[in-house]
Amino acid sequence: MKRVVIIGASSGMGLEVAKLLLAEGHLLGVAARREDRLQALKLLASDRVEVQAIDVTADDATARLRELIDRLGGMDLFFYASGIGKQNRTLTPEIELNTVNTNGMGFTRMIGEAYRYFAERGEGHIAAITSIAGTKGLGPAPSYSATKAFQNVYLQSLEQQANARGLNIRFTDIRPGFVNTDLLNDNFHYPMMLKPEKVARQIVRAIKNKRHIQVIDWRYAILTALWRRIPRPLWRHFKL
Repeated sequence: MKRVVIIGASSGMGLEVAKLLLAEGHLLGVAARREDRLQALKLLASDRVEVQAIDVTADDATARLRELIDRLGGMDLFFYASGIGKQNRTLTPEIELNTVNTNGMGFTRMIGEAYRYFAERGEGHIAAITSIAGTKGLGPAPSYSATKAFQNVYLQSLEQQANARGLNIRFTDIRPGFVNTDLLNDNFHYPMMLKPEKVARQIVRAIKNKRHIQVIDWRYAILTALWRRIPRPLWRHFKL
């Protein structure tokens, strides 16, 4: 039985992964800004779920994470599923800056604290949902694709640092395509939409198999492989 902390467990893929891990008998520490939404998870197995309100953009987020870990009795797996994103074709400043604050600063704050905790222990597993959007700069969502590229590189950097320090910390960078969650509830049409329940099963499988990078699903793996091969002079003329 593992002790798992999930940030962003109140909805979407975080919630679906939490349900799967709970069904497998693990101990869960679940966190999100909206603590009331987490209580439904606790009702499923009150003796195996600890709840904590955490806003990843707040200065006290790391202290709240440590408090949750202590109440859980430790942490073996840290799963990060928090984030925001919107299309922003007019480059509205508020959208860009909020996205950078949450997906950049918030991500760094929480992933960094989990890394420091595991460094103290000498071992652990960090898994995070990033996105295929980090593959190339996407004009409809500049700050979103930029912060997802940041997340990809940050995890890669920490993995290299952990190996250099002799720390047994594993990393799983999970890069889904478009998933039918509240994040994409913005009246735009998204192709090849994935069901969160199916994505969650693939996420859990990737974590168990200790994958370094997992693109979900196979169609998006092909798509992103093609994207990488498009030269920048051509890419800038794509209309997305």
